[in-house]
Amino acid sequence: MVVSISEEHFEDVPDFDYEPQYVDVGELDMAYVETGGSEGSGDAEETFLCLHGEPTWSFLYRKMIPTLAERGRVVVPDLIGCGRSDRYEDRDDYTVEMHYDALRTFVEELELTNIMLVCQDWGGLLGLALAANQSERFARLVPMNTGLPDGTQEMTDTWHAFAEMVATAEDLDIGELVANGCYRDLSEDVIDAYRAPFPDERYMAGARTFPGLVPQSPDDPGADLFADARDRLAAWEKPAFVLFATEDPITADNRDPLRGLLPTASDQPDVWIDEAAHFLQEDAGEEIADRIVDFVDRT
Repeated sequence: MVVSISEEHFEDVPDFDYEPQYVDVGELDMAYVETGGSEGSGDAEETFLCLHGEPTWSFLYRKMIPTLAERGRVVVPDLIGCGRSDRYEDRDDYTVEMHYDALRTFVEELELTNIMLVCQDWGGLLGLALAANQSERFARLVPMNTGLPDGTQEMTDTWHAFAEMVATAEDLDIGELVANGCYRDLSEDVIDAYRAPFPDERYMAGARTFPGLVPQSPDDPGADLFADARDRLAAWEKPAFVLFATEDPITADNRDPLRGLLPTASDQPDVWIDEAAHFLQEDAGEEIADRIVDFVDRT
């Protein structure tokens, strides 16, 4: 069963006054916000495609959007099951293939080109895979606190504990989960904004299933998609800038391997984002946006 979420749940979300728009990606609508861009600029203008991960939504990019919008079009979708996007009520309906196909359809329906991919967590898994398979649409990559797990990787004890908690916790508080993944304290209204898309258990199937979709074996669903993406990205010739946070216990170990995988990543500054954790857009969004604009200028 497909569940839509009422806009009334988002009435008190602070500092995010963007009108939601929707793209039909099959039997579900994927929500997004858009700003920036110059009328008549066409394919030549930078399109910043900002992809969030588990269990956040486009709100996560609110500190970055204004700076990026000064340089081009900014498109920030909510993955299926998150934010204002539709969701399945049954956990079994969530698969890597479903999420990937929804994102691919979203990008194709909006006819996005000259994409500057900014991605974190599951936004990185899905976005990097799409960039690998539709490289003609993408101009630059900025992967942050993410990876491409093909089932051969070792997941940390911290990650396993997180995955178990998300899947089984009787009362899953999404707002507290996000707060615990930040280096800096979040205000109550911001924590409530992360709770907004998940008013009760009926809306949480997507959030609960994301960790379990990470391939743990090369035979798991999605492993082939990510392994193929790794192979393709090993020959990536366009600019790539890898930005990870120093205080993220979940993905920090992925940083050097990912930077080594992308041939052009070593052409960019070897930097970490200090005083930032897994949700680095919350901890250092303004700094990251400035670094991304500098990256555009360099390349």
